[in-house]
Amino acid sequence: MVVTIAGKINALVIAIVVSMSVLVTGFTSISEYSLERDRLLSGLAAQATGGPDLALYLFFGAEDALTASVDGLLLPEPVHYAVIFDTEGEVILTRPSANRDKKPQFAALRKGLSQADSGLSSLDAAGHEVGGGLPGALLGADRYFHLTLPLVSAVNPMQEGISQEDFLLAASRPAAEKARHVIGYLQLAVNQRALLLQVLPGILLVIVACVIFALLCLFLSLAFTRRITAPISHLAKVADGISSGNLEEPVRVSGSGEVRDIANIINRVIADVSSYKKERDVDHQLLSMKVEERNVQLSRRNEELNRAVKQVTKTKNRLRQMAYYDALTSLPNRRLFTEQLSLLLKLSNRNSQMLALLFLDLDNFKRINDSLGHSAGDLLLREVGLRLSGCVRDSDVVAHYVDNTAKIDVSRLGGDEFTVVLNQVDKAESAALVAQRLMTTLTEPMLIDGHELVVTPSIGIALAPEHAEDVEGLLRCADTAMYHAKSAGKAAFLFYDSSMEETGLERLALENDLRKALENNELVLFYQPQVDTQAGKVVGAEALMRWRHPEQGLIPPFRFIPLAEEMGLIAAMGEWTIREACNQVKRFAAAGVVLPKVAVNVSALQFTPSFSRKVRAILEETGVDPGVLELELTEGVVMGDTSTSVQALGELRDLGVSLSIDDFGTGYSSLSYLSRFPLDELKIDRSFVVDAVESEEGASLVRAIVAMAQGLGLKLVAEGVETLEQYDFMTATGATVIQGYLFSPPVPADELAPLLSPWHFQEQIQGLEGNIQR
Repeated sequence: MVVTIAGKINALVIAIVVSMSVLVTGFTSISEYSLERDRLLSGLAAQATGGPDLALYLFFGAEDALTASVDGLLLPEPVHYAVIFDTEGEVILTRPSANRDKKPQFAALRKGLSQADSGLSSLDAAGHEVGGGLPGALLGADRYFHLTLPLVSAVNPMQEGISQEDFLLAASRPAAEKARHVIGYLQLAVNQRALLLQVLPGILLVIVACVIFALLCLFLSLAFTRRITAPISHLAKVADGISSGNLEEPVRVSGSGEVRDIANIINRVIADVSSYKKERDVDHQLLSMKVEERNVQLSRRNEELNRAVKQVTKTKNRLRQMAYYDALTSLPNRRLFTEQLSLLLKLSNRNSQMLALLFLDLDNFKRINDSLGHSAGDLLLREVGLRLSGCVRDSDVVAHYVDNTAKIDVSRLGGDEFTVVLNQVDKAESAALVAQRLMTTLTEPMLIDGHELVVTPSIGIALAPEHAEDVEGLLRCADTAMYHAKSAGKAAFLFYDSSMEETGLERLALENDLRKALENNELVLFYQPQVDTQAGKVVGAEALMRWRHPEQGLIPPFRFIPLAEEMGLIAAMGEWTIREACNQVKRFAAAGVVLPKVAVNVSALQFTPSFSRKVRAILEETGVDPGVLELELTEGVVMGDTSTSVQALGELRDLGVSLSIDDFGTGYSSLSYLSRFPLDELKIDRSFVVDAVESEEGASLVRAIVAMAQGLGLKLVAEGVETLEQYDFMTATGATVIQGYLFSPPVPADELAPLLSPWHFQEQIQGLEGNIQR
């Protein structure tokens, strides 16, 4: 009963305090909102009509100045947009322009107002009149105060020949001496909800004060009721302690005579309970000793069983790990992958769902093993496995695909093929999205043994049941698609298509023919001139390999160069290119034609420690000046092993050969190598040349490349220049040596000879300059 009374007293106090707090908060909120609304609207009206700016800009049609002035009125956060109307209600300007279709009709805003009156209306998004107080702001975020102000001029708008000085002079006259002509209207839309948010900090401050006051009142109420009911509450707690057997000490309380009588009765009960408890404790102690002895025996036996179970479980898990998982990457091996894929195919077939298999092969992985060692290759494979696992769902399967006859140990160091199974695929495009995500993740640079490496995957995608319904068939389709993705230039993904089987046969025939191309003298060189636009002459030519197939005719390099790299023929073909280019220089010289420089591309697979010795031997064999030969290297060639690359490039420079970086900027290597490696020239890739005239970002990038090259003392060649706009930009930026179809496509040696005559391109360059000036 005591607790109930105290609770009622506290509840009454809380109810009174809360009611007062709500009333104070409500009154203050409404007052603050109204004051802020009137202050904002008055300030906007004064700012808009206090000076002649808006009327001046509107009178003379100064749209930019009018826009700037109107934007100044939009600085307060609650002001969402502004509209300028002419006297007929036609919209002249809306700021921001995105609110052009959200404004109410002019007639509705000026309804019941004379021409020179200011108007204020409160409307919702549908244009209906709504309340303008605090409740209205709480009800909807689409409610606005629409303030319409007439823009007046002291000059008659029909009068002609008025200058801005006349207008300002008329506006500066005293009000009694000037006429007022309404030349337009300004509408300002103030969002009621945003206005409420502006005064919300003040309202929150009042609420906090009310809460503090309520807590203080509650604290005083609790202290008062506790003082009254403390003795009886103490006795109640003592009684609870006795009932639970936890109280043995006598009770001492202060209070009236009735409280003392109750305390004496409780003390007698405590004495009886204590005597009974001592007897019970003796019996409990004897029983506990017997139970503890038995528990010790059971615990010992339980520990022995647990150790045995852990050992068996550990052995079982180790055997499963060895049987089903790749020891290198901890991914499922071929055995587990095949079992899971077989199960998923059955489930997909039963549920009529699509399943996708992605077959990944790392491009040029053998080069990493050969240059950095197998330990670096192992670290790379682990990192690839981690990245693949992070790109797919938990329900998908990632496996390190290795030959099923290989053991699960270090004998599988060369395995660079991975598979990803996507179950419950809704459409083929979903598999393409995952493939693109995998490529993006894998192409991010990896730090392996202090080397920053970038690997790209070639991915083949096969769908079940569209392409195959069993494990072996699906693997074969995905592997075929991956093979074609690698043949198409690597770093790509392709879906399986039945036509790929025929393409595979064609590729096999092309490989057989390519092995005989060198022996049958089917390879030829075409030359694309590099023109100095300042001197008007050819300063060099790039030697480009072509294959004259006896049946298919002239085959471009993108079809057979990747094949040559995979087949291991690129080194021999590269040596032939250097030798043939040097011999052509000699033939030109014998005919009285001077080719100042011939540039030859060097494959990454061709750039070995013995490469400089082979170049020396070719130069000695052909007897040409080493300064005539320029070797074009990609960023990947020189960044494979920095110390080895620096040594090899130094040996080539000692021979007198010029060194150029081809396709600069398209790789992922650090730009610091430009200052560390002995380079002579930098070639700006065609993709940058195209982007430079299509976007400001591309133009800024090319300017930065040119400035960097000039700062490092490197020569510049812009390749792939085909249009007048590209020519104008590159020459104006500082790349004055141009290579591209604008001057000449790659041509045979006999067609190149006439282009090498002095001043051959002078007339064409003058024509280009004339077109640029026009």
